[in-house]
Amino acid sequence: MVLMREFENAVFKLYRQGKVVGGAYSSEGNEATAIGSAFALEKHDYLFPMHRDIGAHFVKGQTPRNIMLQYLARASSPARGRDGTGHYADAKLKIYGNISPLGAMIPLANGVALASKMRKENAVVLNYIGDGGASIGDFHEALVMASVMKLPLVLIIENNQFAYSTPIAKQFIVEKLSSRAIGYGIPGVTIDGTDVELVYETTKQAIERARNGEGPTLIESVTMRMQGHAIHDDMFYVPKQLLTQWKKKDPIANYEKKLVAEKILSDKKKKEIFTEIKLQIDDAVEFAVNEPYPNGEEAALGVFAD
Repeated sequence: MVLMREFENAVFKLYRQGKVVGGAYSSEGNEATAIGSAFALEKHDYLFPMHRDIGAHFVKGQTPRNIMLQYLARASSPARGRDGTGHYADAKLKIYGNISPLGAMIPLANGVALASKMRKENAVVLNYIGDGGASIGDFHEALVMASVMKLPLVLIIENNQFAYSTPIAKQFIVEKLSSRAIGYGIPGVTIDGTDVELVYETTKQAIERARNGEGPTLIESVTMRMQGHAIHDDMFYVPKQLLTQWKKKDPIANYEKKLVAEKILSDKKKKEIFTEIKLQIDDAVEFAVNEPYPNGEEAALGVFAD
């Protein structure tokens, strides 16, 4: 979770220096959701992450160097400089996405889940969607298909209180988004998305259920987006009192307290962790900044079919 947050902070610095073009997104407040859920996957499972799930990429085996190359649009990046942020695929690690618009990932995740089921891979597909994205047609259609075909899909709704600037009170009237699951005949559960162990345990159960052929599960992870939609957004529309309340539920700070109380984390170990993470990020930045951009004449290669 610390690597996830510090990596994004490094991206923000590069953005302000004019070295990152396009979007730069913060996952502050969402770290436990991305990390806890991804740790429940096995190596042969598939990951369809969103832009606030950079940590899930790291858990699945992606390197800070590759993600930094991606943000800086270098020729050696996974997307070969044609796109930034998390818009890439790594077939070796079975990471696909994110795809914009985000809701379009769910039908594709269904397709991968169906293909995997037909191949008898015994694999599960983990996909995420935001509270706003949970209201579009793709969400409904995909869950109709996934439920009736008992596809090995686990869908996590990251309810972080705002769809860009639209608060959840203006998005839906149900108390819990997980209550929609009953309409598809599948399990639905709402959890505290700032508790990394709870996220892991809940996702693990859903993954085991999917792997056993029992079909999809809908998990609503309740968090708070502690920064704007992207770095350009000053989030003036978010009540300061709401941020103050959620600051007390910071997933990293609270888990650190828990580990210290259980005598798992010492000051020495904490210092070692932060030192190692700083070295990883500094290495990723230095490496990526010095890599070349793609040649202009290559811009359209691999984008359109012959």
